[in-house]
Amino acid sequence: MAENSIIEKLFAIANEKKASDLHLLVDMHPILRIDGQLHLLDSEETITDKLMEDITKTILSPEQQQQFAENKDLDLSYEIADGTRFRINLHVSRDHVGLVARVVPVTIPTMADVMMPEVVNKFMRMNQGLVLVTGPTGSGKSTSLAAMIDMINTERGLSIVTLEDPIEFLYTQKKSIIKQRQLGTDMKSFASGLKHVLRQDPDVILVGEMRDLETIAATITLAETGHLVLATLHTLNAAQTIDRIIDVFPPYQQPQVKLQLSMSLRGVISQRLVPRTDGGLIAAREILVNTPAVANLIRENKVAQIKTVIQTSADEGMVTMDQDLKRLVKEGAITQETAEQHMISADSFKK
Repeated sequence: MAENSIIEKLFAIANEKKASDLHLLVDMHPILRIDGQLHLLDSEETITDKLMEDITKTILSPEQQQQFAENKDLDLSYEIADGTRFRINLHVSRDHVGLVARVVPVTIPTMADVMMPEVVNKFMRMNQGLVLVTGPTGSGKSTSLAAMIDMINTERGLSIVTLEDPIEFLYTQKKSIIKQRQLGTDMKSFASGLKHVLRQDPDVILVGEMRDLETIAATITLAETGHLVLATLHTLNAAQTIDRIIDVFPPYQQPQVKLQLSMSLRGVISQRLVPRTDGGLIAAREILVNTPAVANLIRENKVAQIKTVIQTSADEGMVTMDQDLKRLVKEGAITQETAEQHMISADSFKK
C-alpha cells in the first residue's frame, strides 16, 4: 500500500469511528481517542520511522518540511478526499517523529448543537468588546468558537477576520464577509496579524490564541476600539482567566490593564468536555458576565471574589462550573460520579 494511502486510510478510520484524535507513535500501533478514551488500533500495522518519514513527506510542502526540520514542531491543517479536515501537530520525541491529528467536523455546528447558553447569543449580537472562550486542550473551544462565528455569519452582515493556527473549520459566507488567516502561511505571528488587521475593515476579529504579552495587549486594545473580539486561553475558570491576563503584564502596567479589561470584557465562557451517560461527550461550562459588580472587582484587584458573584448571579446568565455539572446530573446527561470527578469543590453536592 502506498504511504499516502496509509495516512489517508488512518484519517478515514478516525473519522468513521468518530474519534476526536489520532496518535501515531513509532514502534506502536495507531491510537484513537474516542469519547475521551484511548483505543489501540492493533488491526493496523506498527508505525515505523520510515513510515513516519514518508507520511511527513506526503502531508508537508517542501517549505513545511524545512520548517519542521528546523523547529522540531509544526502545526498544520490537512484535508482528505471526503472533505474532512484535520488539525495536525508534528513533533519529535526521543529522536522519533510523532503525529497527533484532531478531527475537525465538516459541518459547522449551531449554537443549539453545542448547547450554548442564551447569554452567549447576546454576546454575539454586541458590536464591541472582548469575549473569551477558555479551557484545557481538547475541551471543544474551537467548536464553540465556530458555532459563535457561524451565528454572526447567519444573522448579521459584518466583516469577520479570523487569525488561526492552523485554520480548522472552513466558513461559507452567508450574510457576512469572512477572511480566514493562518499562522505561518498568511501571517508571521498573531501579534503581527493583529497589528495590520484594522486596515482590513473588520467588525469581528477572532484571535485563535492569546499566547504572549504583545498579542494580549493588541487584543484588549482592539476590543476597546469598536470591534467585537473573540479569543481563547488555556485556563480552567473565569477568575483564573482574568488573573492570567493581568499577570502577563509587568507590575507598572497592571493597573491600566485592569481598567481596560473592566471596560472591554463582555464575558468569559470556560468549558470542559465530560462523558455523557449515553456515550459521547457534553460540554460543562462556567459563564461570567461582566456586570458593573464584576468590573469593579477587576479594577480593585479582588478577582478572587468573582466566583461568589457568579454563584449568586443566575439571573444575569452566570453559572459556576460546579453548578453546571449539577444541572447536567439533574437532567440525566451525566452521572454524579462524572460530575464529582470534574468539580472544583469536592463537597459541592453536599450544599
